Amino acid sequence: MSRDASAAAVVLRRASAADARAAADVWLRSFTAALPTVVRPRTDAEVREYFRHVVVPRHETWVAEGADSAVVGVMVLEGEELSQLYLAPDLRGHGIGDRFVALAKEHRPAGLSLWTFQVNAPAHRFYARHGFTAVEWTDGARNEEREPDVRYVWRP
Repeated sequence: MSRDASAAAVVLRRASAADARAAADVWLRSFTAALPTVVRPRTDAEVREYFRHVVVPRHETWVAEGADSAVVGVMVLEGEELSQLYLAPDLRGHGIGDRFVALAKEHRPAGLSLWTFQVNAPAHRFYARHGFTAVEWTDGARNEEREPDVRYVWRP
């Protein structure tokens, strides 16, 4: 499938309680593929429970739904923070992340911030391409993974 065709077949919509498991599973697959050196402090079951009890019911959670109705991406907005943006590994580079960022900017026109791990070079390039600027680097002492990270900010 071409880049444009696959992105066009995907629908972005607000997540419902029924999407929590599928959204968590996308997060798990994506995290494993994109961040193989980062140690997760939570088990798969704990991540799924967190999505079910916290992420989907308490935060503005969006999913990308493929033509077959499968959830293939998840984005979470918490206030001004873009706290989660994960895609099924086989759909990275197909424009879905671009659509999620455009949606986030539309819903947060005053600006956004986010954190990503320093080892995630593709994320750095992605966010820079979308106008985000790196403003803070840490040693990871404040995140659960204890992994050095970087904060990005976008202002219109």
